[in-house]
Amino acid sequence: MRARTTTLLVLMLFSAAACTSSDDGADDVSDEGAAALAGELASALTARQVEGVPGADQEALERILPDLAATVTAGGVETEDDTATATLSWEWETPGEAWRYDTQAELTREGETWRVVWDASLVEPSLTADERLRVDTLDARRGDIVGAGDRPIVTDRSVVRFGIDRTRVRPARAVASARALAALLDVAAAPYAARVEKAGEKAFVEAIVLRADDARQVDGARLRRIKGAVGIGTEMPLAPTREFAAPLLGRVGPATAEIVEESDGAVEAGDVVGLSGLQARYEERLAGQDGIRVQAAGGTEDRVLFTADEQNGEPLRTTLDVRLQTQAEQALSATGPASALVALRPSTGDIVAAASGPGSGGLNTATFGQYAPGSTFKVVSALALLRAGVGPGDPVPCTPSVTVDGKRFTNYDDYPASALGRIPLRSAVANSCNTALISQSDRLTGKDLAAAAAALGVGVDHDVGFPAFFGTVPAPGSETGKAAALIGQGTVQASPLAMAAVAASVVEGRAVLPRLLPDVDVERVDPSQPLTGAEAGALRAMMRAVVTEGSASFLADVPGAPVGAKTGTAEYGTGTPLPTHTWLIAHQGDLAVAVFVETGRSGSQTSGPILERFLRAAR
Repeated sequence: MRARTTTLLVLMLFSAAACTSSDDGADDVSDEGAAALAGELASALTARQVEGVPGADQEALERILPDLAATVTAGGVETEDDTATATLSWEWETPGEAWRYDTQAELTREGETWRVVWDASLVEPSLTADERLRVDTLDARRGDIVGAGDRPIVTDRSVVRFGIDRTRVRPARAVASARALAALLDVAAAPYAARVEKAGEKAFVEAIVLRADDARQVDGARLRRIKGAVGIGTEMPLAPTREFAAPLLGRVGPATAEIVEESDGAVEAGDVVGLSGLQARYEERLAGQDGIRVQAAGGTEDRVLFTADEQNGEPLRTTLDVRLQTQAEQALSATGPASALVALRPSTGDIVAAASGPGSGGLNTATFGQYAPGSTFKVVSALALLRAGVGPGDPVPCTPSVTVDGKRFTNYDDYPASALGRIPLRSAVANSCNTALISQSDRLTGKDLAAAAAALGVGVDHDVGFPAFFGTVPAPGSETGKAAALIGQGTVQASPLAMAAVAASVVEGRAVLPRLLPDVDVERVDPSQPLTGAEAGALRAMMRAVVTEGSASFLADVPGAPVGAKTGTAEYGTGTPLPTHTWLIAHQGDLAVAVFVETGRSGSQTSGPILERFLRAAR
């Protein structure tokens, strides 16, 4: 997709072959001279420098062929007395079917010297002396990114391009105008003024592009008082809001110098391309193919000589639900630290929301964040213990602390004293007792925990067509490391996407692979020890107990189907006390959700209100 009209650039190559005849079939010196001139003309045209070729007109050539090139062969030279003709076969490399035609170059002999009879028609057979070739780009429409139900997400929306039009301001005033416009639009004045100063006298130097609604907030009276300042209405591919799934979808804009350089000529400066996210990864599909229109310009009226129609880009289908994505972003809107909310459909794996909060600073925390999952990982640990023979009702010791190889582990600060002692595994998970799970670590190997994680969709990498981190569950190198892994710390890492998949897998009774792009083929890697129906049922009961008797009791009155959940915190960094990541995963009906906040107090207090707001709004 191009942002302007350009001139077609195609490699011009010329070769010449002579074909002469006479009654007796013998070549003569005259024939050879005409053929030699045809070859000389071809070489000169290839270099766009015909000066020195007898009879050729350099000035006329430059006027007819501004930056125009083609593959041309010269042949079929026929002589008669002091005249000759050479057939020029032209083939233009165009976006679609090649444009081919023949022209005739006339030659005359003066004594022993052959000359070209210069005429515009030797470039294109219908050209007159007043005409030149002009090639315009036919912009392909960029394909939309659509969501669930093929509802448009990224599509052409009205914008205003604000900038300085150098043709409307005297050179001496251009920099002052640039600084005034920068102040009006709240953009960095010094670099913008420098760009305006360096630009040509006919350039439009863009300062910022604003959505139509935002553009209406610009003070029009102040804008009009700035010499050369203009606002140009146009359209650009945009999501419903600036924030809508922005780190995942990416953005579109003028190609950077790096993109132009790496494209090997496919992208030119000024082309509008995908710069990040899905827009960049699926650029070829979304961009389509520009067309061209070749015209004979400069005569009585312009004449179209050839057209290669543009091929509009194809839409990119996603599973995002516009309503749920919007609600997820609203739920995160007041969160200061980096944060995310991911929601899946367990029945299909469809990602209906993948929101990264404002504190993420444009990074894709939702699907690619890499953090210790804390006690939400106890769903995985519980599965490993079930497989090791510990039933949901079997008692385990929940003590105030436990020491492993000299490392002391405790429960979270507000752990209820009433839930200490020998309690069922179900209650240990419901109340998130660290020491109870760590007490069972000698029943497990590092491989046991990794196998349980894989059965719930964590720690197995897949190429799903978008940036996704499915977590890592490396084999611990010590008993202390194994104890830390059981409570989602140490070397265990996951993304909000991966932990949403854990909740979805518990609901569905199998490892759910998150899906964002339904038309993209994915090679699924199945776990070596799949989740069984009985295991899934036990985990669902434990997650439900987190709501009915444990740390997520605030979700008990959420309308709709019963909610199952697991809260979590994970210490990180340095300081006293250590800062904590806060997590909450949950499922309700055909919806599985993970909420993450990089720094907070606890899963229930920090991430809990975010998830509750989302579930109530998602009904």
